[in-house]
Amino acid sequence: MRLAGPLRIMALVISVGLTWLVASILLGGPGGGFPRIQQLFAGPENSVTAEPRARKYKCGLPQPCPEEHLAFRVVSGAANVIGPKICLEDRMLMSSVKDNVGRGLNIALVNGVSGELIEARAFDMWAGDVNDLLKFIRPLHEGTLVFVASYDDPATKMNEETRKLFSDLGSKNVKDLAFRDSWVFVGAKGVQNKSPFEQHVKNSKHSNKYEGWPEALEMEGCIPRRTTAS
Repeated sequence: MRLAGPLRIMALVISVGLTWLVASILLGGPGGGFPRIQQLFAGPENSVTAEPRARKYKCGLPQPCPEEHLAFRVVSGAANVIGPKICLEDRMLMSSVKDNVGRGLNIALVNGVSGELIEARAFDMWAGDVNDLLKFIRPLHEGTLVFVASYDDPATKMNEETRKLFSDLGSKNVKDLAFRDSWVFVGAKGVQNKSPFEQHVKNSKHSNKYEGWPEALEMEGCIPRRTTAS
């Protein structure tokens, strides 16, 4: 019976020692904080280092534009539901959020030297007056950049003068633009050649993405700043 006391003391010492050993392992030793415990409760997805996200540049471009170039992104409307967008140098010039887009042609005029917005307007090419559009694009000054995004119907009210004016701005597809086609275009007053910044999809029941409308178009790129703008 006299051995009961020492045995109890020995059991207590062993218990304390085992507790200290387990705690030491879990806590990673002195100064280790809680990395071992965190590892025990961390899921497999947390043990893998996340891949860094791809960096996006102005207007969401995958790479930066060269010096003396303007970054842009133009998105046409989708059917008659989602409005178009025109972004330049990370500034949204036209969009549904800005409440300055509409059915027809959405056009932003930009100073080709400074990159500053001159004016942005939407022209209804189904029920509007084409003369409003003509008054807008006839007096353009040399070096003015013209950003165009279609929405719903871009062409019903177009006449020969309208098509010629856009052709003079560098468009090669405006001559074929028709009812409910999708069209995005960037041109400039005074260009000598056709613009490389243009996309056009015909409205065709055989290939339309939406019922009655073709797919929306998205175009991005870098435009050299103009040397003169009067």
